[in-house]
Amino acid sequence: MKIVIVTESFLPQLNGVTNSVIRVARHQRDLGHDVAIVAPTRLGPKFEGIPVHIVPSIPLVKFAVGIPSIAVSNLLDSIGPDLIHVASPFALGAQAIAYAQRNSIASVAVYQTDIAGYLHRYGMAVAKPMVDRFVANTHNAATVTLVPTPIARDALKELGVKNLAVWGRGVDLDGFHPNNRFTDEALAFRTAHAPNGERIIGYVGRLAAEKQVDRFRELLNIPHTRIVLVGDGPERARLESMLPAESVTFLGSRSGRELQIAYAAMDVFVHFGTNETFGQTIQEAQSAGLPVVAPRSGGPIHLIDSGVDGILFEVGDHGSPRVAVQHLLDDDELRSRIGEAGRRRVLGKSWEAVNDELTHHYDVARSRAKRRALA
Repeated sequence: MKIVIVTESFLPQLNGVTNSVIRVARHQRDLGHDVAIVAPTRLGPKFEGIPVHIVPSIPLVKFAVGIPSIAVSNLLDSIGPDLIHVASPFALGAQAIAYAQRNSIASVAVYQTDIAGYLHRYGMAVAKPMVDRFVANTHNAATVTLVPTPIARDALKELGVKNLAVWGRGVDLDGFHPNNRFTDEALAFRTAHAPNGERIIGYVGRLAAEKQVDRFRELLNIPHTRIVLVGDGPERARLESMLPAESVTFLGSRSGRELQIAYAAMDVFVHFGTNETFGQTIQEAQSAGLPVVAPRSGGPIHLIDSGVDGILFEVGDHGSPRVAVQHLLDDDELRSRIGEAGRRRVLGKSWEAVNDELTHHYDVARSRAKRRALA
């Protein structure tokens, strides 16, 4: 069938939405489907042989935000999709879903971003009621909405969204592997960034307000440690001015083998964001055998059994992240045990397995759309 993936984010932007789109597109192509990507940005007219169509956009907080236009409808007309997959719908995604509904085409909307939560972080909480209505209307127009966790499902149910199903995210179990820790590359990384044998406290993700990376101040001055932050974003300059260079290293964006080695060289992985609908980098850290410290909020609740395969700290307790990290650093056996348990937790979550499940949701959406067209 012809599948069009409409996404609010794509290369060169590196984030969870982009990564998920890439994995889905590859999988569906490899199954023999005719796949195309529609996005506000691209690196070239094709990605690994898959056509990438760009649409009109405007810049917003260093992002290219796709905007609805007749050009989008004309593009979808020219492709003639059998199914439209919409990743993290906002303005562009909402138009694609409306187009699918109008033309009796199956649409699968993937809820990946807590927009209202992000607005709160950017000082625009007053817009929450309007945003909630937009989210509900957008997702109710989709044939099926896929959410990453039961918590996200319940949140959308409260907004009145119907036709919900839980679909998680996959992880590259071979790329993010505990054995990487023993490679020459990982040793070289540690020599470069922790030359005196310091323990590395690490983070991977966007440097944006909603990720609360500024809270790494709470982990400064833990004896014999180095903080390494992997990622880029609008908060980087502010964070670099806030966090002392003698304790914190900013590596910028990393992908592929470089990212795998960065995980492998860390001793503890920490994530402070409380608005995560899922937490893809948490899964990657677990796959790499790293003990993870994260807030008892949102997606991490469904990724971590606290004390078994990670540690969850209470959101309002500003001393607990440091206590958790110190506890792990003081106990090599505990750190190893929790890291191994995290690896076991994600073993059934390969991208192949998760995307096979997605194909089932596609079938459900097409069947439902067909029934509606005949009603």
